[in-house]
Amino acid sequence: MPQIKIKQKPRQSISKDYQDIRRKLLVWYDQTKRNLPWRNTKDPYSIWVSEVMLQQTQVKTVIPYYERWIKILPTIEKLAKTPEQKILKLWEGLGYYSRVKNLKKSAKIICKEMNGKLPKKAKDLQNLPGIGRYTAGAISSIAFGLKAPVLDGNVKRVLSRLFCISDNGETSASENRLWSKAGHLLSTHRPGDFNQALMELGATICIPKLPLCQQCPLRSICQAFSTNSVSKFPPSKKKIPSKKIEVSAGIIIKNKKVYIQQRAKDGFMGGLWEFPGGKREEGESPEDCLKREIQEELGTTVVSLNQVMTIKHTYTQFRVTLNVFSCILGRKKIRPEGCNQWKWVSLSSLKKYPFPAANVKIVEYLAKK
Repeated sequence: MPQIKIKQKPRQSISKDYQDIRRKLLVWYDQTKRNLPWRNTKDPYSIWVSEVMLQQTQVKTVIPYYERWIKILPTIEKLAKTPEQKILKLWEGLGYYSRVKNLKKSAKIICKEMNGKLPKKAKDLQNLPGIGRYTAGAISSIAFGLKAPVLDGNVKRVLSRLFCISDNGETSASENRLWSKAGHLLSTHRPGDFNQALMELGATICIPKLPLCQQCPLRSICQAFSTNSVSKFPPSKKKIPSKKIEVSAGIIIKNKKVYIQQRAKDGFMGGLWEFPGGKREEGESPEDCLKREIQEELGTTVVSLNQVMTIKHTYTQFRVTLNVFSCILGRKKIRPEGCNQWKWVSLSSLKKYPFPAANVKIVEYLAKK
């Protein structure tokens, strides 16, 4: 995309623009901000939990998870002492499970080395597992009122349009320029509210497609609006096509109990439970895939199978089609290999275990039996 050249303003004029942006944005935020549960507290722990949950997850999805989490795990100490399986179950369905594992790791460090208190400064927060520059800035500014900028997708879009910045954060140099702009714009006056206002503007007004410019409190200052070039900012990123994966899974019931196994703790979605199965290989039917996987995983054969459902689920970089079969095994005794743990559990107990999102639908199907 050809760059749009904007005439450089004198420093005094830029400073005035910054003051106008801060004032107008805070007035707008005070009048229109959404009533979100984590905005009704200054508790650093609660704000930390909300920020981790909001990473790559929509607000409407996060609200019930956040409210349940704070009710069950209201303090850092409670989180540090709670078994990982219970924490994974609370997180079930939010995805990106490394986030919740890092929450647990950080809570243990905070209790052991920091007297149970989150650090205030962004640079100190970044020493904890799972807390990057954005999350550290959000906690430091919102919970402690310190001057620390934030830069998420919404803020990048607002800054890009507001100043006609031809950067989208795709390279480290581009990312650093946007961080620098966010830092210069931020004031020591209400930095937490200002950061939330920037994010709120990007989430509700300065949206990716068809932004609501006529409702924007900054339209008189926005360089992209004044040059009729809003649609050109930020420049689009290269899209990585989602990889398609087809998987087969088996429901094996014996004596009114169903077989489940645990994923390796250090692997993808580690620690979660699943039904046996795996990826379909080239030239293989879903049925043959499951027979092979059962043979490899459990050391037995499938003598009968019946497809009961097909589940489609989308992750960030791939789309999964899960073919689910009820199975009858050739040999009752099994020899599971390659899984962390395995169990026969009653159908009523399945809901106690944390499963990947696609497997949750199998649990829901079995609950109706």
